[in-house]
Amino acid sequence: MSETPKLAFEQLRIARHLVRWSLLVLPVSIAVGAMVALFLWLLEAATHIRQANLWLIGLLPLAGIGIYWLYSRYGKNTEAGNNLIMDEIHEPGGGIPFRMAPLVLITTVITHLFGGSAGREGTAVQMGGSVADYCAKKFGLKHEDKRILLMAGMAAGFGAVFGTPVTGAIFALEVLAVGRIKYDALMPCLIASLVADIVCTSFPISHTHYHIGYSAKEAVGALPFISFDLVLLLKVLMAGACFGLASYGFAELSHRLKAKSQQWMTRKWLIPVVGAVLVLGISYLLGTTDYLGLGVTSPHEGGVSIMSAFSEGGAESFSWFWKLLLTAITLSLGFKGGEVTPLFFIGATLGNTLAMVMGAPVDLFAGLGFIAVFAGATNTPLACTMMGIELFGAENAIYYGVACFTAYYFSGHTGIYTSQRVAVSKFHTTERQESTLKDIKTNKKQYGGKPTVD
Repeated sequence: MSETPKLAFEQLRIARHLVRWSLLVLPVSIAVGAMVALFLWLLEAATHIRQANLWLIGLLPLAGIGIYWLYSRYGKNTEAGNNLIMDEIHEPGGGIPFRMAPLVLITTVITHLFGGSAGREGTAVQMGGSVADYCAKKFGLKHEDKRILLMAGMAAGFGAVFGTPVTGAIFALEVLAVGRIKYDALMPCLIASLVADIVCTSFPISHTHYHIGYSAKEAVGALPFISFDLVLLLKVLMAGACFGLASYGFAELSHRLKAKSQQWMTRKWLIPVVGAVLVLGISYLLGTTDYLGLGVTSPHEGGVSIMSAFSEGGAESFSWFWKLLLTAITLSLGFKGGEVTPLFFIGATLGNTLAMVMGAPVDLFAGLGFIAVFAGATNTPLACTMMGIELFGAENAIYYGVACFTAYYFSGHTGIYTSQRVAVSKFHTTERQESTLKDIKTNKKQYGGKPTVD
């Protein structure tokens, strides 16, 4: 047989493959996009209600008990959240209960209504995984196809909740294993993320728009034949290391708090109560509620938020630390929500502080921290670089890449997802890689993750 008929046959198979997966992901994408739109609307309503009635935060301990009761009564194995979805993708198990979607939606809204410091990505991804697993069962898919559909569900949830469809697709491919991306789910993830974002934005909800005024063309230094400032690039490199260390600190603190609380408290309903008391007590001592809830905007003039961090004087020196601490307490001690938006807050305010110290553009460094701390905490530098391009524009892409890649290395082998596997060590030598992989197995087992390495 000549090469031309073979090539034509191969292209036909590829076309049929794409059509099949487009049809499979379509119902998942539409359902997830609509659910994310509802979730964002409820989240915004809960935030406005809390800000208008601050007395509600005093009920946070009772809200924690309510969340504990809901999960103990109806949750069963859904407590693992994103890690359950990742485990199911790695190895077929008992499946993902469909009740995960409404349960995590309701409990996340409760967390925000009463003042918990949490985000929204985890909820959207869990809804995506839950819907995808339900559809996979209805379609009668085998594990390999089910794995791809679960990844597409994750991409749909992430892309829709942040309005970043390309980032959502890359994130779902990259987050499963450190150092390795499998491209067999590339097009299903992209289609799912794009369709879910279109469906979500067709509802009367809107995503936050961020802006970086700094342009790489403004600073050329002594070398006019390059498109970036070498001095600024060195500052970005140093800031990237700080962002990575912040990622490491958040992940380690979160894992340790969760492990110790489970170990020390025999009455499990007390865990969210203690968490709520700590969150409220620290906020009272700080004299502000800026570190509660999402933190995208502040309800009062001069408050600290993600948006304010893009301006000079928009954050205090330790704003990033207080958000890190309160979010780790909230999510480790029984409350629900995502880590990503708080990571945006931590990164943006840390970037603001570093910019003031280094004499760098504040809006640029806030944007770099926004994406780089997330990159280090999730070990997804490619997805976060693309997020910078989708959110802030491509003008400063070289700085996005340097910050995210540096943060990725300086965050070590830890991460916010205990079920994330390590396919390739961040160290190069064989001896170090073997030693590192052994340590990772031990740590994952200690923190409740599966002690497996690809």
